[in-house]
Amino acid sequence: ILVENIKDHRPKAIVGSDSRASGEFLEAAVVAGLSSAGVDVYRVGVLPTPAIAYLVAQSGADLGVMLSASHNAMPDNGIKFFSRGGGKLDDSLEAAIEARMNESWERPTGRDVGRVINDESAAERYAFHLLSSLTSSLSGIKVVVDCANGASSEVAPEVYARAGAEVIAISNKPNGWNINDNCGSTYLDNLISKVKLEKADLGIAHDGDADRCLAVDSNGNEVDGDQIIAILAAGLNARGELSKQTVVATVMSNLGLRLCMQDAGIEMIETKVGDRYVLENMLANGHKLGGEQSGHIILKEHANTGDGLLTALQLMQVMAESKKTLQDLASVMVRFPQVLI
Repeated sequence: ILVENIKDHRPKAIVGSDSRASGEFLEAAVVAGLSSAGVDVYRVGVLPTPAIAYLVAQSGADLGVMLSASHNAMPDNGIKFFSRGGGKLDDSLEAAIEARMNESWERPTGRDVGRVINDESAAERYAFHLLSSLTSSLSGIKVVVDCANGASSEVAPEVYARAGAEVIAISNKPNGWNINDNCGSTYLDNLISKVKLEKADLGIAHDGDADRCLAVDSNGNEVDGDQIIAILAAGLNARGELSKQTVVATVMSNLGLRLCMQDAGIEMIETKVGDRYVLENMLANGHKLGGEQSGHIILKEHANTGDGLLTALQLMQVMAESKKTLQDLASVMVRFPQVLI
């Protein structure tokens, strides 16, 4: 299907992975499969999932492939696909691919097979993209970042430091086996302890592929995705930059977010659970901010998918510009008791 829709150039794919050991051989299989089908493959190595989405759009690639099982334990792995433009595949395209899985077709040979290129500049291009989203320095902010021994282990501490923050990184030494192992956004205890020990202004927790961002304030209190949405929405609304004064969330969002948005005069639209459905609504209606309680936040002005690093930078920028603590900013929303059934 990818090759059939392209007539004017050889298809191009971006392939990356998180730090799981299994990603090494899964990446080799994906690269071999794509190049043998006539696709030029650009290997970008270990980078966050949102970096792959960005690089697909930025380079004009026809496909992006990310080898990751996100926040899951190390033995798991998976494959995430991005279409041209950096968005996730829609349901109809996934169904069309599945329906044709066992069709026979003529494979290319000779000069028609794809080439495999190691893209050494990919990480820097992604870092530049993240930094270009800021309008203020993060100087004066001391942050602890838990990289989950995953895909953000190198790029997150570097980007936050280049943005001006004082950075202390933990769980940033992946060895293939320790991704999400009692660390990251699904296990905040280490981050909370380190923030208190270092007297940091906040802590940031990413998951294994860094499309999520959770935070903790200087007292060690968790600031979840709903609260981050509330903080970012208030900041955008105050600057007149919140399109249609609307945010997009899911039916799993806390009642506190709904009431907070109501008090602020901001409409909140709810979708099915899943960042793809949040993005679908944002694209259809021109909204700029949406996300999930889990920390998947989509800032449409800068990205087509949830980006934990982008979210963290924007959150810290609100702190820097308002000169308020994260405790003060998060107090705009009261979290109500919640049970998921």
